[in-house]
Order: sequence, then structure tokens, then C-alpha cells
Amino acid sequence: MKNGLISPEIIEKLSQIVGSDFIFTDEETRRNYGHDETEDYNFPPSVLLKPANTAEISAILKLANEHLIPVTPIGGQTGLSGGALSIHQGIGLAMERLNKIIEIDENNLQIIVEPAVITQVLREAVAEKGLFYPPDPSSQGSCWIGGNVAENAGGARAVKYGVTKDYVLNLEVVLPSGEIIWTGANTLKNSTGYNLTQLMVGSEGTLGVITKIVLKLLPQNQHTILMLVPFFNANQACEAVAKIFHAGIVPSALEFMERDAIDWTLRYIDGVNVVIKDEIQAHLLIEVDGNYPEILFNEAEKISVVLEQFEIDEILFADSEEQKNALWKLRRAVGEAVKSNSIYKEEDTVVPRYELPKLLSGIKAIGAKYGFKSVCYGHAGDGNLHVNIVKENMSDENWQTEIPKGIREIFELTVSLKGTLSGEHGIGYVQKNYMDIAFSKVQMDLMRNIKNVFDPNKILNPSKIFPDLC
Repeated sequence: MKNGLISPEIIEKLSQIVGSDFIFTDEETRRNYGHDETEDYNFPPSVLLKPANTAEISAILKLANEHLIPVTPIGGQTGLSGGALSIHQGIGLAMERLNKIIEIDENNLQIIVEPAVITQVLREAVAEKGLFYPPDPSSQGSCWIGGNVAENAGGARAVKYGVTKDYVLNLEVVLPSGEIIWTGANTLKNSTGYNLTQLMVGSEGTLGVITKIVLKLLPQNQHTILMLVPFFNANQACEAVAKIFHAGIVPSALEFMERDAIDWTLRYIDGVNVVIKDEIQAHLLIEVDGNYPEILFNEAEKISVVLEQFEIDEILFADSEEQKNALWKLRRAVGEAVKSNSIYKEEDTVVPRYELPKLLSGIKAIGAKYGFKSVCYGHAGDGNLHVNIVKENMSDENWQTEIPKGIREIFELTVSLKGTLSGEHGIGYVQKNYMDIAFSKVQMDLMRNIKNVFDPNKILNPSKIFPDLC
């Protein structure tokens, strides 16, 4: 791979591919596409392209591969691991014009979409037909389905319904060579050869550029019950998670928010009124869903009985759609609220759910050791805890030197609890130097070899996932 600077001759050839209205070299545009939601990083590409279709992307990649020019796919820029950053400049491949819902197949409960369809738009489009696409990341109102596939995004309802990979049936992909393939078949079962579809899901734009996505859908459930449970002890809130499952109940969502997460969010957003006693340390937001209200009431009652063994305050049952929406608004705004308070780093730890209390206690102990404050929340039903490390009054020197040590210890703790580095955000640019904690040399070499088969010239989304590959 060459330096990412691009000659005028290459610029002219790229302009011929996408048209003069869809190629940008000015500094403002390049900087606008040089970031995602990962801290304050900005790595502008040398040139920004907005292709219209698969054929144009194929032509771009053929040219880039021939001239060894780095190419970075850029989606909705909502990622939290730096996956869309043009670390080596080169070509920024903005996918925003590939934004069509191609077909909703009501007979087979499938949808075919292009990658720039906003996840919430997709979910609402199928809901109008009585269908359900479960993955619902907190950024669903702005993130794109292509990015969800690339990062294997999750969301609150993953605890019952699974993550993005569980709904991807087939993908149209442009390889770094410019060749176009379909990875699988539009069938619910497929035992034919290696599973290229699932290899591509979660590959973070390092193996190919996704241009069409076939997803399976479910029938839409008609009813939900949502409850907000205040705990006087945060560790007990984590302990309660496994107990609910041991009682034979699988909620459609089970979210954890510690006290600061709720306090900061209530100050950040309007339209949500939750009164919290001073002694409350954490909340669980618990949802059950289905088609039969009497079954849901029974499940909610069983959950209440389970929770009686813990130190909790009065459970709030959302009694209207408006109140349900307000509580979900509260939960989904936590990340933005924390970000608005301080410079921060967000880690995406995940452990078996029974180990959540040890993970939470360990994170707080590590914070005390290195002098940082953390705000924790996340998808407790999956064991997926988001750890926001906030700078507040830390000196710049300590922020630069001590925080990486603390993060490494958090990941070491996570792996010791049979967990791993990321549950849904991906590795990207910011977590790649911690991969040695989760994987042996043999495992890493296997992954590098896969990358080399797909992308021998290493042009596609370089400096992501692997600490030593450009």
C-alpha cells in the first residue's frame, strides 16, 4: 500500500467513475468525513467519493487496487471504535447514495436493502407491514444498516432476539480487487460450503464493501410491558440479571444504568420525569413482549417476585405508550449525555451475564487505582457493559499515560471472566492494540491470513483490527 496522497491523474479517473458532482477534494468536506463518534479523532481522506451503485464501487476498487491506494468505507459515522477513519488518507468511500429499500418480501419475511438505509427507517418500514426487525442499537435513528452489518451491532433487544448476524442471510460485496460476489443464498438454512456471509458480518469493512443486504424478518409482537426497577446497591442490580433468567423468563430487553448515567441523562434531555431517591445506586429497565397480555402480566409478576430478594425501591410500571417511549428515550440518550459532560473514552466489555457483578466491582476498583471515574450502563441481559471513562479533573498527562493502563486491566479482567473486548462496537482503530489480551498468536495469524486472501495489497480499511497491519 502506498502513501495515501493521490495524483491529479488518479483524481481525474475517479471523477470519470462517479461524476464531477460526487468527488470532493476540499478540506471542509474531507474533514467532515474524517471522523465518526470515536472521541475527537479526525483523519480526513485525500479525496472523498460518493458512488451511486455497485458498479461504480467496483471500478473505484479496481483502480485503487491497481495503484495501491488505501480505501476507507464511510457509513453513517456513528461508530465508536474508529472504523470509518481514513488513517492513511487515500480514498474515503462515502456510501450515502446507496440508501434504497429494494424489496420487502412479505411472503418470505425478508427485506433487501442498500447499506445507507437508516436502521430506524428500516424497522419502521417493516413495522407498517406487521413485521419486525429486532436489532435496535441506541443510535438507530442515525446509524445505517450497512454499518450495523460491518460491526455486528446489537441493541437492547438482542437479549431475546439476537444481534445483526442472526438476521443476515446474504450479502452483495465488492472485493478489494473490484470483483462482485454474493456471499450466500436467500434461504433460512444453508450448509453449502464455508459461511462467507457470517465471515463478512463483523469484519469492519476490512474484507469487502457491502452493497446489498438480505435480512430475515419476524412477525411483529403486539404487546409489551416495561418496568423500571430502582436498586439501592448497584452490584445487586447486576446479580438480579442472572436470577431473572434462572426463573425461566427471557425478557425482550434488560438494561442496566448506574446512578450517574441516569442523573446525567435526565439533565441532558427534556420530556422525561423520573424521581430518584438519593440512596438509589442503579436501575434495571426490563421489558417483556408477546401477543397475549395475560402471559406478559404473569411474566412481569414473576420478575417482581425474583426482585423481592434484593434491596429495591418501588418498581415503576410504564402505564402508557408515552411513558414507555420516555423511558426508552432516557436509556438511549445515556451515551450522548455522558459525552456532553466530559472528554471520555467508551469501552464495550462483555462477559457471561452471571459475571456482571464481578466485572462492575472490578471496573470501579481499577478506576480507583488509576484515578479515573467511570459511568457504566448497557445491555445487562447479554452481559454487555458499556464503560465510559470520563476525564473530568484528571490532568492531561495522567489522561494520556494512566488511562491506557487502566483500560488494559479492564480488558484483562473481562477476559479472565470468560468475556471479550467488544460485544457490539467492534475493534476498529482504538481497540486494536488490546487484541493480544483476547487472542493467541495462532488465532491472530489465522485472522491475518484471512485478511491477506481477501485483500493481499492491504488497501481496504487499513490499520483496523490488527495492531501490526497497515
